Amino acid sequence: MTDATIPCSAAAPAPSTAPTPPTAPATPAPSTGDERLAHPSPTRMARIGSLLHRALIAELRVYSSIGRAIARRPAVPAGGTGIGYHRPVLTVLLIFIVLSAVEIPILDLIVHPWPAVRIPILILGIWGLTWMLGLLCAMLLRPHAVGPDGMHVRSGLEVDVFVPWEAVASVAISKRVDEPKRPRVTVSDKGAEYAERMQDETNIEIELERPLAVRLPGLAPRGGQHEVTSIRLWADEPRAFLDAARPFLTAAD
Repeated sequence: MTDATIPCSAAAPAPSTAPTPPTAPATPAPSTGDERLAHPSPTRMARIGSLLHRALIAELRVYSSIGRAIARRPAVPAGGTGIGYHRPVLTVLLIFIVLSAVEIPILDLIVHPWPAVRIPILILGIWGLTWMLGLLCAMLLRPHAVGPDGMHVRSGLEVDVFVPWEAVASVAISKRVDEPKRPRVTVSDKGAEYAERMQDETNIEIELERPLAVRLPGLAPRGGQHEVTSIRLWADEPRAFLDAARPFLTAAD
């Protein structure tokens, strides 16, 4: 069927004996890089299960990150280098932590005569402050890591994507600002790209030798497992990231 639909009431034309001219093949529209990978929609139970699992992992990561901060043990492999990514959001996070710490005693003073209200508010306030402290510790103690076996691309409490050196073709400084709320994984005519942005920005580009399976938090299409051919990320010190990667890239060659 062609794009133009013939009405049912129209009379059928007489058959033509003239040869039909050849039709030029359709030219595909140029790729914009915004295409998303096709995945079946998850069921409601799958979404609930994934949400509970992510909440549990985040909660455990909060306390383990605080423990790392107390023990001064960053998640960086032996012989490796940690490169932070927290600088663009550090000020805002510190403001929230200070405001929460001030809010707890003020609210406790206001609701002090009513224990039934005071105790739940106190518990929630302390839990919220602990959670934000854990997030700060995770961003500081779980940086991007460049080590002998490969690179760890990280973000917050959940994301930790390992990229082995044998899968890496090149690492370069390349700053880019994307549209807000763009998914982490996008597909273009060059292949699938995974971008771990900080406030919609990336400044490191990793080209891969072959498609690499990466697993992201949550369910497809935004989470789950994807095969990508390039990775982008934000590093507070892109030159330091490049300098840390250079010896391992040279040894891999």
